[in-house]
Formats: sequence, C-alpha cells, structure tokens
Amino acid sequence: MDNSAEASATDTLGQRTGPRQRHTLEEKRRIVEETHERGASVAVVARRHGVNANQVFGWRQLYRRGLLEVTNAQSALAMLPVKVTIPTLLPTERSAPRVVPKEAPRRIAADSIEIELGNGRCIRVHGRVDIKALSRIIDALEHR
Repeated sequence: MDNSAEASATDTLGQRTGPRQRHTLEEKRRIVEETHERGASVAVVARRHGVNANQVFGWRQLYRRGLLEVTNAQSALAMLPVKVTIPTLLPTERSAPRVVPKEAPRRIAADSIEIELGNGRCIRVHGRVDIKALSRIIDALEHR
C-alpha cells in the first residue's frame, strides 16, 4: 500500500484515519483549474486527486479572490510591527459612587417599576417581574 492510499484511509464511519494531507498552492490551483474545464465535474476531479469535493469548492473561492497565487498569498501573510510595553496599572481604589441629581417626577407606565437606591443608582423594570431576581439585583447594586 503506497502513502497516498494510507493518507486517504477512512474508518467505517467515513472519518479520516490517516495523517492530514498538505497541498501546495500550485497543486490547489492546478486542481481548481481542472474543474474550470468544459464539462468537468468538481466531484470527479476531487475524487481523482483524493480530495473532498467540499475542499475543492473552498479552494475555488480562494482562487476567485486571487488567494491561490503565490505572490498574493505571501502578501496576505505580511507581518505587522508590534511594540510590547509595560501593562497599564489599574487603580486600587474605587471612585466614589456617582450621585444622580434629583429630577422632576416623571410619569411611569402602569406596567413598570422605578427604584432609586440609596447610593444614587436607579433601576427601571418594565413588564412582569421575577421578585427573586429583582431582589438579587438590588442587593448586588446596593453593595457596590
């Protein structure tokens, strides 16, 4: 049994059991160009080269975008300059809670609740209310 047969071996469920195949850009481009010939079937070309037809369809998209050209592929992988600096330190103390100035009373819809906490935070709830969840939220916001 040669290496190409081992590389495409599958188990009873059709899953690949051999090592992953690697194809050069030239091989991919050649296979894609075969599928562009008049009367060619992607499935037949893929089978002839031992490649999954879905993979060939993916290569065709890359080919259309010009990404199977050696020069384009290399320019797409260009490295960008990176500067590593000391991380910014976060403040260790929290700022004082923001006090919201009192506003003129607003009209509140019949199916909503507005709760102003002692620390200046405000909670508005519309629609049906889960009392347990609302209680946990209030407790969490008051302790901040």
